[in-house]
Parts: sequence; structure tokens; C-alpha cells
Amino acid sequence: MSPLPVPPLPRTRSRGRRAATLLATAALLAGAAACGGAAPEPADPAAPAGGAYPVSIEHKYGSTEIAATPERIVLVGLNEQDALLALGTVPVGTSKFLEAPGGIFPWAEEALGGAPLPTLIDQTDGIPYEQVAALAPDLIIGLYSGLTQEDYDTLSGIAPTVAQPAGQEDYTISWQDTTTTLGRILGKEDEAAALVADTEAVFAQARDAHPEFAGRTAVMATLYEGYYFYGADDVRGRTLTSLGFTVPADLDQFVGADGFGGTVPGERVSLLDVDALVWLAEESTESTLRADALYSSLGVVSEGREVFVADSEDVYDAVSFVTPLSIPFVVENLVPRLSAAVDGDPVTVAPAA
Repeated sequence: MSPLPVPPLPRTRSRGRRAATLLATAALLAGAAACGGAAPEPADPAAPAGGAYPVSIEHKYGSTEIAATPERIVLVGLNEQDALLALGTVPVGTSKFLEAPGGIFPWAEEALGGAPLPTLIDQTDGIPYEQVAALAPDLIIGLYSGLTQEDYDTLSGIAPTVAQPAGQEDYTISWQDTTTTLGRILGKEDEAAALVADTEAVFAQARDAHPEFAGRTAVMATLYEGYYFYGADDVRGRTLTSLGFTVPADLDQFVGADGFGGTVPGERVSLLDVDALVWLAEESTESTLRADALYSSLGVVSEGREVFVADSEDVYDAVSFVTPLSIPFVVENLVPRLSAAVDGDPVTVAPAA
């Protein structure tokens, strides 16, 4: 599998499919209303938990008022489940991003607490509205998403929907903002603030334990249509900077309009000659790199400053799924390898996770 620079979620669908989907959704909603017990009883808005409701959440398409603690949350965003689990709520539906049963990855299994796995929603051909409706949600959340106005309008016809933030690129909400927004939604603002602080402390402890990272340059990259690197504003780049590294500003000239990253031209591959170069690697990645004489001549190769994170490792997914539950896992598994990369000894190799 290959970590694409942007979530690969095609939004195209024909007018005929769109019409059929809307009809199917309407039928499901009508069926849920007609069948006793098909949908859960709504929480009493007159007695909200902790007096936190109603709460209004601003987003790209306006604002959504939540009257009471949501009981059946469906996620059309790609990574909100971890923060939800950490705050004590299991969604009934998650959206497929990378590969994990029910969208629950190994680092989040303990937080699931033995609860049934959520239903996994595949958005490859667009959001399956009828499947979302069949889950009888009382709230739909798409913070880390690229919802269109059409998506939002259709989903809002199923249940109140919270879309991605306004004023920033899609799929760029930080894990901190995701966590605090979910805390407001759940009436657990204090718990969310504590979760953010505890997670930021994980980074702080790693920086304190590894002062050698401060001021060093680092990049995460993958072989995707050439030498693709993740920029400083991407979640992978922010992980490196949170550990004390710097993503070289010289790479900014190649960052695409989406802000996630870009491709370094083959003749400029020397820009990847950084203090620590983390490759999100498939089986053939290393041999492909070694076949490039220009890349192989770089000091990052001869001085042992590469870190290969294989797609068979759980940390491979974790570095792209940046959440309060995945971050401690990434720090535990990646930091020793970064330390080996910058120690000045080309022989030192930290074991794979």
C-alpha cells in the first residue's frame, strides 16, 4: 500500500447515481421513522449532560447546533475515532482510511474497551448516504474531511452534521483542534483539554530526552510519482517539528497548492540530503532508491541518516493517522530510529518496530 499525499476519496458520481442515492436515503429515513425501535430514542434536550447543551459548532458550511449528548455518531471524516475513543465514546460508523477493521487500529484497541467494532464506510465512490442513514445516526462528523456543499446538504438531511473547519484547506485540521472540537460536541471540554495537554507532553518528553533533534533537519518522504515529500504543514511534517526537527524551507518551492507536500525533481534530489530522512517504504523502495546514482551519492545514504518505515509495520499507518492515541505509539517506535539517524555513526541502526 502507498501513503498518498492527499486522502484518495474521489468525489465524482453521476446524476443518475445521485438521484438514486437520495431516493434510497429518503426511503431509509422513512423506514426508520415508521419502525418502532429501528432508531434509538433521542436524548432529552431538557436534561443535557453537565449542562453543556445546546452547543453550536462553526464549520465550513455554517454552524450546527447539537441539542444533547450524541449517542450514535457516524464519522465521515477520516481519523476522528481515536479522539472519540479517548474521550469515552465509540462511534457506530467510521470511514475507511488506510486499513483497519472497523477503522480501529492497534494503538486504539485498548480504548475500544471490548465494544463492538464500528461499521466501516468506504468512500471510494463517494459517501454512501444510504449506508450512513441505515446506521440511524443522531450526529454526523466530518472534521478531517473534504465534504462538499452537496455532501453536507445531503448528510444534514439524515442527521445534524459537523463539517470541516472554515478558513483552511480540507484535511488539514490539527489533532489538537479535532480533539477540542469533539470535546465540545460531547460536553467534555475539560477532558479534551487534558487529553491535548497529555499528548503534547509526550512530544515534550521526547524533545527533552533527545536534545540532539533540536535544529536538525528532517523530512518524511515516499516514492509517489517521484520523490514525494511531506511539507511542514502536513501532519507528518508537523510530527517531525513537534519532536524538535526543522523541515527545510528550501523544499517550500515544491509544495503543491493543497499544502500537503510536493515532488522534488530528480536533478534536485540533493534537497533531501537532510539530517534524518524518513521513507514511508514499500518492499521495493530501497532498491529503487539505490538504483538512482545521484540519490545514492548523497551523504544521507553514506552516513546512515535514512530511516525506512516499512508498510508492514503498524507505525507506517500511525505516522499518517495523527491522533492522541497514535502519537504515543509513533514516538515510542520512531524516535529511537531518528536518534540513530542523527548520531553521526553510519553503522548505528535502530531496530524496526
